[in-house]
Amino acid sequence: MKSLKLISSAIAMLICFVTLAQERTITGIVSDKYQQPLPGVSIYIQNTKISATTDFDGKYSIQAKTGDMLVFSFIGYETQKQKVQNSNTINIRLNEYSQTLNEVVVVGYGTSESTSDYSARSYERAERRREKKEAKQASQAVALQGKIAGLQVQSNMNYSVAPSQSIAIRGNASISPKNEPLYIIDGVPAKANQMAKINPNDIQDLKVLKDDAATSVYGSKASNGVVVISTKNEIYKNLSEKELDKKLNIIPIPTQPTQEDYDAFVENAFESPKTAPLSTFSIDVDNASYTNIRRFLNNGQQVLKDAVRVEEMVNFFKYTYPQPKNEHPFSINTEVSDSPWNSNTKILKIGLQGKNIPTEDLPASNLVFLIDVSGSMGDMNKLPLLKQSMKILVNELRSKDKVAIVVYAGAAGMVLPPTSGDEKKTIIDALDKLQSGGSTAGGAGIELAYKTATENFIKGGNNRVILATDGDFNVGSTSNSDMEKLIEEKRKTGVFLTCLGYGMGNYKDSKMEILADKGNGNYAYIDNIQEANRFLGKEFKGSMFAIAKDVKIQIEFNPKQVQAYRLIGYENRKLRPEDFKNDAIDAGELGSNHTVTALYEIIPAGVKSDYLTEQPDALKYTKTENNSNVYSNELATIKFRYKKPDGEKSIEMAQIIENKSVALEKASDDMKFSSAVAWFGLKLRDSKLIANKSPEEIVKLAKQGNSNDGEGYKAEFIRLVEGAKQYN
Repeated sequence: MKSLKLISSAIAMLICFVTLAQERTITGIVSDKYQQPLPGVSIYIQNTKISATTDFDGKYSIQAKTGDMLVFSFIGYETQKQKVQNSNTINIRLNEYSQTLNEVVVVGYGTSESTSDYSARSYERAERRREKKEAKQASQAVALQGKIAGLQVQSNMNYSVAPSQSIAIRGNASISPKNEPLYIIDGVPAKANQMAKINPNDIQDLKVLKDDAATSVYGSKASNGVVVISTKNEIYKNLSEKELDKKLNIIPIPTQPTQEDYDAFVENAFESPKTAPLSTFSIDVDNASYTNIRRFLNNGQQVLKDAVRVEEMVNFFKYTYPQPKNEHPFSINTEVSDSPWNSNTKILKIGLQGKNIPTEDLPASNLVFLIDVSGSMGDMNKLPLLKQSMKILVNELRSKDKVAIVVYAGAAGMVLPPTSGDEKKTIIDALDKLQSGGSTAGGAGIELAYKTATENFIKGGNNRVILATDGDFNVGSTSNSDMEKLIEEKRKTGVFLTCLGYGMGNYKDSKMEILADKGNGNYAYIDNIQEANRFLGKEFKGSMFAIAKDVKIQIEFNPKQVQAYRLIGYENRKLRPEDFKNDAIDAGELGSNHTVTALYEIIPAGVKSDYLTEQPDALKYTKTENNSNVYSNELATIKFRYKKPDGEKSIEMAQIIENKSVALEKASDDMKFSSAVAWFGLKLRDSKLIANKSPEEIVKLAKQGNSNDGEGYKAEFIRLVEGAKQYN
């Protein structure tokens, strides 16, 4: 009995220890004594490098363990500490410093004496002043030109939530995209770590601007406040970001996108055809994961494991599959070869080639651009890149096409009614006038965009909403489940959806993927203007015109030939076997001339493998007579179901895959290159199911399969792998 009690106590202590050590998400709101949310508050775990900042609404999210000490710090307020205990929600109210800091605040309507008393009275006074100043804002703001180094005043008669005067800061591309105060050192935008390294003895003057005093001078970039530092003799004036780092002896370290959001998933395991005879999944034409990974690698950042979706990496590239020769909208192509990463397994490649429809034969388009113009879109790789991207798409439009533009920030509104595609100047002018500012009412924007698309619906045409955003919705329907329900409802209208992702730092990949997946749509991440030109220009037909929807694949492996199989990638596209014939279940869309590739890894019958778990005993009631001649030459049977773009009943296709394998060196270039891309993706995910992780071998195989690369994308992939050898 005594030993039993000791064991129980030990188990209880172990459970307690595991619970204490388990990391979890802590969320909350930071506000001041008047219960006003504080944006830009720094939160970090004491004695670690883990940190976060509050957003526009004072909200934050950070990964922490029980016992961790959270430190809340904000300029003008007393630092506060809070230990993480049982609750996952920690709300903090910060107190202002008791001493008064006199300062001179330069605002868009003059110069005045101010203090650090940013109370509710400040908000009230700002509201009263705002109405009076709007009429005079242009002339008064221009008067600031030259008063403060680095200011550039520009008239903005835009179509965002409200017209405003934009006062931009030269060199704003270097400003951190996180929700933190804007730092200005000798007229030059700087980062927090640069400000922290300045010698206090070199500082001649320090000013803290907040609320209306900040935004009226620095625009939406100053929504979280501004810290303005002037040094003696302006020793940092006109320095670039790199020069400032060098002057302050800062060694640049690639920042990690701690506020980016990706859905976690578990890699597909090997399955036995005896216990899981059917493998069913939806096709995936998206390639956002590859361009996002390319952004990580080009920025010298560690690739986040959950940002890697292997199927999207493989499907970024085009392969030389033949055009369909029958009434179906795509051809089916299969190939079996040796696995490059495991010596005793095989790779089955399944390739679909969509029918290439001439541009003049494509149906008329009814497009609605749904553009995020919120404050988080102000960075150079967001709204400015977005506008240039959309211009590429506009240049592809024909006279029979029409486009409307809906924007959203604190609210949603239409800035361009449906306009003919041949009125390109009108459309481009509307794009040029867009400016960022405010919060992100994503749900309201989606509602208005779909309402516009359905009111102008073209029967038999290409009806599509094109959502362009960083995915950071924080007003209205915000949770992934809310957005999923909203988009599933809108899908019933017959309007397709294309999602274009932009930016970094606060990028919400999980929301973008859900929207595209549930909304009869596709999803691309635009990391530069070259990618915009590829997706929206050169591949316009495949990106914007669906030739088949709800495309599903179901494969039945022959247990006489296959001991085990696993689908590589497509983890969040897997379906239940019964979903294959259920026309109510949504699946992926295939565009004109698009290709889709899927890879299976196969352990042949009779081969020993470390990746196999023990097989169950033979089942009494499912045992069949042994007939070695039945289906002996068949590896698998593959079936497809799809609907026409405006259809509701699916059409089925079937094909036998012969048990015929070739050595990898004799395989097609498409097999070699697609296997190399999948191999690199599995390596980035640190897959436990690949024995060989040599980057040199990946590069070697990719080079062997590098053909038909007129655009240079395959060569670029090889360079990325060569430059990422440090990632094990």
